[in-house]
Amino acid sequence: MGILDLFSKQGRTERARAGNIKGAVNKWAQSADRFRNLQALRDDGSEEAIYGLLRRFGMMYDKTIEDEQEKDWVFEVLVEKGPTILPSLKKYLVAAESISWPLRLLDKVADREAELATLKDILERHEPGYERDPTKKIQLLNHLGGLKDKSVPPLVAPYLADMDEGVRYAAVEALVRQGDEAAGAGPLLDQLTKAEEDSLRIRLQIAEGFAELGWTVPADRREAVLKFLPEAFKLAPAKGDGKVEKKPPPKD
Repeated sequence: MGILDLFSKQGRTERARAGNIKGAVNKWAQSADRFRNLQALRDDGSEEAIYGLLRRFGMMYDKTIEDEQEKDWVFEVLVEKGPTILPSLKKYLVAAESISWPLRLLDKVADREAELATLKDILERHEPGYERDPTKKIQLLNHLGGLKDKSVPPLVAPYLADMDEGVRYAAVEALVRQGDEAAGAGPLLDQLTKAEEDSLRIRLQIAEGFAELGWTVPADRREAVLKFLPEAFKLAPAKGDGKVEKKPPPKD
């Protein structure tokens, strides 16, 4: 076989792969046709083919049941391939606008150390501040909230200062879910007592978290907390360190 034959074979392979990727994300095609393209990408197994499979998560098909079936199939195929897909998966996490499916996949194929390292890298590309579409930040924070690890609170806390209320809420929720009083109570009290925080649901979520977790409000922060504590909560005892409690419902 000559050198021209080798290049020709490589070219045919690349053209076939490109065609399968195009077909796999064609929302106007029939589901059966897309499945053939997806199966070909599975059998190809190259990084480019894996990336093409991942792109199926970013396409929404009008027929909801078939859309879900295809995504479930891709998910299971990629889980079976294991950690070998991580380079393509990280590349997709960087590029995609919505990453709920890829985050679930990351949790399946990476060990905790690799998962946290990947999330940290992606999060650093979406720093606190203005972002036209904050969906990706919110998805990252929600995912981090479900990972019980001492490295999570320092990653999440800076997003309490984000411009988007939904991002700040996701950061509060993630810190509460961690249940780490030493790492989370201080930043959450800062947010609760921040005059610039105009979201009642954020203050409610912080108060709810303190009440459910039994976290203590230090005596030197009592006055500031009482100023901003939502009406449905109280701070007990009357003096010194205290805990946030829900007020009893009014009697009829």
